Amino acid sequence: MKNTYFDLIEQSFYFPQEGFDLKNDYLTFHGVSLKYLIEKYGTPFRFIYLPKIGDQIKKARNLFNRAIKNNAYKGKYHFCYCTKCNHFNHVINEALKHNVNIETSSSFDIDLVRYLHKKGKINKDIITVHNGYKTDDYLKKIIKLQESGFTNSIIVLDSINEFERLMKLKSKQKIKIGLRMAINEEAQSAYYTSRLGIQNNKILDFYKEKIKPSEKVELKMLHFFVDSGIKDTPYYWGEFQKALKLYVELKKECADLESFNLGGGFPIRNHLGFEYNYEYMIHEIISNIKTACTKENVMEPDIYTEFGKYTVGEAGAIIFEVLEQKQQNDTENWYIINNSLMNTIPDAWSIQEKFILLPVNKWNNEYGRVNIGGISCDHSDYYNSEDFNQEVLLPSYKDSDEEPLYLGFFHTGAYQDSVSGYGGIKHCLIPAPKHVIIDRDDTGNIVDTVYREEQSVREMLDILGYLDED
Repeated sequence: MKNTYFDLIEQSFYFPQEGFDLKNDYLTFHGVSLKYLIEKYGTPFRFIYLPKIGDQIKKARNLFNRAIKNNAYKGKYHFCYCTKCNHFNHVINEALKHNVNIETSSSFDIDLVRYLHKKGKINKDIITVHNGYKTDDYLKKIIKLQESGFTNSIIVLDSINEFERLMKLKSKQKIKIGLRMAINEEAQSAYYTSRLGIQNNKILDFYKEKIKPSEKVELKMLHFFVDSGIKDTPYYWGEFQKALKLYVELKKECADLESFNLGGGFPIRNHLGFEYNYEYMIHEIISNIKTACTKENVMEPDIYTEFGKYTVGEAGAIIFEVLEQKQQNDTENWYIINNSLMNTIPDAWSIQEKFILLPVNKWNNEYGRVNIGGISCDHSDYYNSEDFNQEVLLPSYKDSDEEPLYLGFFHTGAYQDSVSGYGGIKHCLIPAPKHVIIDRDDTGNIVDTVYREEQSVREMLDILGYLDED
């Protein structure tokens, strides 16, 4: 019976597969040698592979445009990048190379939009969709943005109260708005209806009584988003059909309404056995909208998506070294890695998100069941669930081995830095790891640079206020 780690993977999944392969018994990621990166930068380090961002954008845009053509659909498709997913300059710059529009979530996002324009990264005709709770400061900044020439700026109202506060602000031109429809949550949720958006049975009356009579605003967009993502389930299609029906009813009342926003929600690969039919889902979305609009004799809307995790998630990874293995009882073996999992991939412990976990080396060793532990003193600093029946199976090794076992968590490019607070104070004062950017030049050669070194003691002491005492 074969029992090497390579045999386990080869017999369980299709391997090699997109993004993952072996070269001289070491794992590669999109053709990048992880052995080379480890030898050059040491561990731990996180990195982002920028070309993957463009690949994802082109994939979604091509699939939507193909479905539009095949269904003789009259509306257009607009890809918006959700900035809150990953705000880093190099990430947004890469997305902008592919002519994405932008979705914002908070007041400071507007300052970021202005900065990007100042640096010549965007033009004022870019579409900006403004989501999130609208504080007074957020609303004022959006109005100023529109008045400065960003004519394709759309405020998606999250509540009727936001509309009332918007009406109190002075504007030299008509304000473009959207309405977000609140969705019913899935059965296992802790609450029935999302706190986000306006109840769907109130939106039509709200439009007729408040928005339609107003000369200050024009309704351009209906927005709906299912938190669990765009999935081929009765729950998703049920909420989708409610939103689509509402769009048709609103369109009959509002000639200015022209856009149907699906939000985000395309999943990313979180295990080697991942399967998702993107083409089928997109075809069904376009086909359903086409059918409903044709039946009710209304113009088919432009389609918007706000993909964040889908755009950048699969571009990121974090590499660790196993410092020690600890056999705590007859069945539980722990691999202790050289950083904190709570700090570096907070989604793993906070919402039990799964990532692709693979060893970089020792693929020809026998494998065993292990738990992965971080170096913090917190009980929750661990990772012990993968696609093998809620187990982590990794190569076994001897303590006497000259080369340590290296592990990689892959497809971590979305939210992890935002949630953990990049550059801030980490749990147990464990430093944030080195951050590496990987790109390819015009000839296809790999170019790797350090974005930021591992967090230093001085940086931490400065944040905590101790250096002010010197």
